[in-house]
Amino acid sequence: MENKNKNDIYNDEFILFKKVSIVEKYNFYEYISVMIDWGVSIVESLKTVEKKITSIYFKQKIKELVTFISSGDSFSKSMKKIPDIFTSSEISIVEAWESSWMLSLSLLKISDDLKKVHDLRSKVKWALVYPIIIFLFLFLALFIVLTFVIPEIKPLFDTTEVELPTSTKLLIATSDFIIWNLWLIFLIIISFIFFIVWYKNTQSGKKAIDEFLLWLPLVWKVYKNYILSNIASNLGNLTWSWVSIIKTLKLIWKSTNNSVYEWLFEDIVIRVSSGEQIVKSIEAIDPENIYFPADYLQMLSVWERTANLETISKKINTQYTKEVDYSLANLTKWIEPLAILLASIFVLWFAYSILWAILKITQTVS
Repeated sequence: MENKNKNDIYNDEFILFKKVSIVEKYNFYEYISVMIDWGVSIVESLKTVEKKITSIYFKQKIKELVTFISSGDSFSKSMKKIPDIFTSSEISIVEAWESSWMLSLSLLKISDDLKKVHDLRSKVKWALVYPIIIFLFLFLALFIVLTFVIPEIKPLFDTTEVELPTSTKLLIATSDFIIWNLWLIFLIIISFIFFIVWYKNTQSGKKAIDEFLLWLPLVWKVYKNYILSNIASNLGNLTWSWVSIIKTLKLIWKSTNNSVYEWLFEDIVIRVSSGEQIVKSIEAIDPENIYFPADYLQMLSVWERTANLETISKKINTQYTKEVDYSLANLTKWIEPLAILLASIFVLWFAYSILWAILKITQTVS
């Protein structure tokens, strides 16, 4: 017992990243689904899967699941005791099917859904890598010119009494300011990054950043379509699991990860609880279709007429996943010309300032 406690302390001490990746989660659900399909008990399935997992933190949590289930808890109840790993929607789906022969199918469905979310996130991240690299190289080029090139040319102007053009003076002043205040600028940038990270974790900061992203040119469409795609996916999975519509809306409310949509769903839940239809509730709180496009509501209204939400949700999810792709393509299409424009402005400023100053000096000397 003493050795076991020492090992537990050792593991806790050396776990640096207490976070489980979405890839590990969808592999976990898929492994469990396959094992149950083979007729293996849930406890034995978890023990087998735990050996396949590479994350030490996730291994510990799986061992906790085994302990809870071995003590008499159900799978879903055990998952509820580990909320930092398992989301409310995942728990609700497992809870709905764990007493039936469809548990393995429900776990596989969760795995497939997480794979889709991962693929969508990867598309967004990789699409943003290109513009970020472009602007980093642009910034680096500006920094090299202002801190290395201009100081080398400056002595040429210092040895003459010619009145330099205003643009040249401004270019030299900018270079001098950056060189003399380099550490101050660096500290301001680092402080700003830390402030944003801190501010994002506050309630008011998260709300402000979420609203900003939903209005930021080029980015807002990608972000909004991503949220709408996830809402449709969760809606379909939860209703497929026969979770009540009120509980489904509450779970979606908590899983949007955007304070604006959380506020909208809070109002939607209140309205639907009082007997109003979902589409009517959304139209009442978003009459201008700012957050929920008209075609999105039209597809939802088809469900309300046909009671086939799972199929409709799949179609909405597929459609808005495509919309994310279109939005990303549009974003990258605009980034390159924008970067070229900014680079061209600086190059023209630099060329005009240097050449015009040299021309004035040459005319004076001659």
